[in-house]
Amino acid sequence: MDQPSAKSPIAIIGAGIIGVSTAIWLQRAGHDVILVDRAGPGEGTSYGNGGVLASAAIIPVTVPGLLGKAPRMLLSRNEPLFLNWSYLPRLAPWLRRFLSHATVDETKRIAAALHGIIGDSLADHQALASGTEAEKLLVPSDYLFLYRDRAAFAADAFGWDIRRAHGFEWDEFEGQALRDYDPAFSPQIGFAVRLPRHGRIADPGRYVKDLAAHAQTQGAHILKAAVDDFVIEDGRVTGLRAAGETIRCSGVVLAAGIWSKELARKLGVNVPLESERGYHVELWEPSVMPRSPVMISSAKFVVTPMEGRLRLAGIVEFGGLDAPPSRAPFDLLMRNIRAAMPGLTWTETREWMGHRPTATDSIPLIGPSPKIAGAWLGFGHHHVGLTGGPKTGRLLAQMISGATPNIDMTPYEPARFV
Repeated sequence: MDQPSAKSPIAIIGAGIIGVSTAIWLQRAGHDVILVDRAGPGEGTSYGNGGVLASAAIIPVTVPGLLGKAPRMLLSRNEPLFLNWSYLPRLAPWLRRFLSHATVDETKRIAAALHGIIGDSLADHQALASGTEAEKLLVPSDYLFLYRDRAAFAADAFGWDIRRAHGFEWDEFEGQALRDYDPAFSPQIGFAVRLPRHGRIADPGRYVKDLAAHAQTQGAHILKAAVDDFVIEDGRVTGLRAAGETIRCSGVVLAAGIWSKELARKLGVNVPLESERGYHVELWEPSVMPRSPVMISSAKFVVTPMEGRLRLAGIVEFGGLDAPPSRAPFDLLMRNIRAAMPGLTWTETREWMGHRPTATDSIPLIGPSPKIAGAWLGFGHHHVGLTGGPKTGRLLAQMISGATPNIDMTPYEPARFV
């Protein structure tokens, strides 16, 4: 593979967790870097995520049976799947391809690919954040999946069998044992799976900003601007066009999340990418703080303890980039938390909606452009961007530096979308 010249920096488009992680690992490999982001470090999905280092979140949305369940889910105000119906004509081609992966074999294939980048997330974050101000916001923890009862857990056996096949181990709590572990939740929740060796971020936005600040102390230049185009000479990227200026570079990493789609096309990759519009609600100064982050399995939402607040996240809405936030997902999160933690009080509520970039096969793009030299892609992580950001950045830095990653990169190759 052609190696970048040392005469100018490697430009990274996107200063979320993936872009910032790539910058730090490139610096540790001896490269100069420039980070370019339309809003600045940690301001997009990396700010608004669920805050869990969810190594076990290898099961995609497209599980077997989804096609039969989707109509009922879309028509119910109590299901965590929403659709802006006016957007359906534009969504339909992507949605058909997305749903085509809802098979047993495809679910297992996708899970194996996701495991390769998120399966050891806590250690990946510890390696990234070591020696930075961000390190103090990284909290090792359990991760709980909460169910009504053992029968509800048994109904999810397909996903848990896949996790077991990838080496995940867990404890099971029932009844009083669950109350003894954490009394914060409703007695109607009678069964829990406790996964050790996970983690949480006490303030995701601040975490990414602190990592970016560390990169800056190591010589990274950070530019707040939207990239419009590339300078391509003799089939190689030699610069970016942003804010009316040309930025010379020896290579480029495209890690701009949902905003990567149009720029990827200029690099020869026509990725079918859609926004899973994600919602969160923060409850500040809660009267009860759970012991660890939890997934309320029946409602598919996460409750994460953070600095001074609880963050509720996990809704999926398809509605494109331009529509304003919908009221129904926020209302559902509030109904769900009141059912899961009756008696909970707080002093302030804050709401957020952002865009999680999802390719039709639910596998991120990580690797070189197949058509333009000096260009690498790192985006499409849907629900696991925070979890998989450090490993993705390290893999990209290794490839850019001419090293061979220790995992098979074939599933993530951008060339699958040429």
